[in-house]
Amino acid sequence: MELSRKAKGIKPSSTLAISAKATELKAQGLDIVGFGVGEPDFETPRHIKDAGIKAIEEGFTRYTPASGIKELRVAVANKLKKDNGLDYDFSQIVISNGAKHSLVNAFMAILNEGDEVIIPAPYWLSYSEIVKIAGGVPVIVNTKKENKYMVTEAELNEVYSPKTKALVLVSPSNPTGMVYSLDELKMIADFAVSKDIFVISDEIYEKLIYDEDKKHISIASLGKEIYDRTIVINGVSKSYAMTGWRIGYTASNPEVAKLISSLQSHMTSNPNSIAQKATLEAIEGPQDCVEEMRLEFKKRRDYIFEREEKIPFISALKPEGAFYLFVDVSGLYGKEYDGVKINSASDMAQLLIEKKLVAVVPCADFGMPDYIRLSYATSLEIIKKGMDRIEEFVKDLK
Repeated sequence: MELSRKAKGIKPSSTLAISAKATELKAQGLDIVGFGVGEPDFETPRHIKDAGIKAIEEGFTRYTPASGIKELRVAVANKLKKDNGLDYDFSQIVISNGAKHSLVNAFMAILNEGDEVIIPAPYWLSYSEIVKIAGGVPVIVNTKKENKYMVTEAELNEVYSPKTKALVLVSPSNPTGMVYSLDELKMIADFAVSKDIFVISDEIYEKLIYDEDKKHISIASLGKEIYDRTIVINGVSKSYAMTGWRIGYTASNPEVAKLISSLQSHMTSNPNSIAQKATLEAIEGPQDCVEEMRLEFKKRRDYIFEREEKIPFISALKPEGAFYLFVDVSGLYGKEYDGVKINSASDMAQLLIEKKLVAVVPCADFGMPDYIRLSYATSLEIIKKGMDRIEEFVKDLK
């Protein structure tokens, strides 16, 4: 009996695999430093946890409407108006089980078999796999370091075809941490409108921007034509340290929102009822916690970048947002550690975890095989220990 060819064609998540390997080694008593998974090390803020506890105690544990409770959808619409200058009715908001689920919903709502989706590289590895799950074809466009990994109009035109249905946009970026400017977003919006394609705008890191001259702009705010073609993806996992609560959302035109809601009603019935109440408190409650975490991430960003700059043969651009350092390690190729030659970022990552007990993410699955990703969503103490070990590793190379 043949199993699903589609399922067999999907790659497992290498970031989760790295995290699992690090957890396994820690369980063996080894002092592992993990730069792998993109998960804030902070506790979910107290007032948000209390809202979840209250929901349980009050018996809010049954099915909710498929698209989420109305008060949360209204709160999201209000947030999008206040923070992003976007006008959505609550009926255009669909609450889902995490932003990744929101992405699945979005692609399933717009793609037919064989439709192409432009994904600028480097990219979060799940984008291409989710496109394939939805029956689409990921079309990877390689950006350049000298352009800060921002996609250009020439690059977009080079990969566009009559089968193109959508373009993935993420700002701030995972894995580069770069933030698109207003002019760059206008170019993308003009391209999408002229080609009549959708933009899937992943804005999950919007509140984690560190430099005063940078700000988050939602591409959907740049006019009615791009508004109608944009599906905004967001959630509470990164900004509020709520990764395990699994709440994300989409904002889209009414026709797409209706399709997403219909799909979700059959796939999951509804998002978690308790987590919805906690998310309502996160969005409507005190926001001091978000700023406190942002400032701590900024300290970590500054430290890890300063340390990386002092290590020979590797290089990175200073991240403007999110919590990742995207490091070019091609300068290490041809060098050896304990007689083992480094020919790829994957080789380096394997040696680092075996010899120095440091877990990093090699980025071949992100479309950039010469890079590793370091997540600084962990304490300064752990970052220092990990960077000390990486520095020792590089110095020991022959």
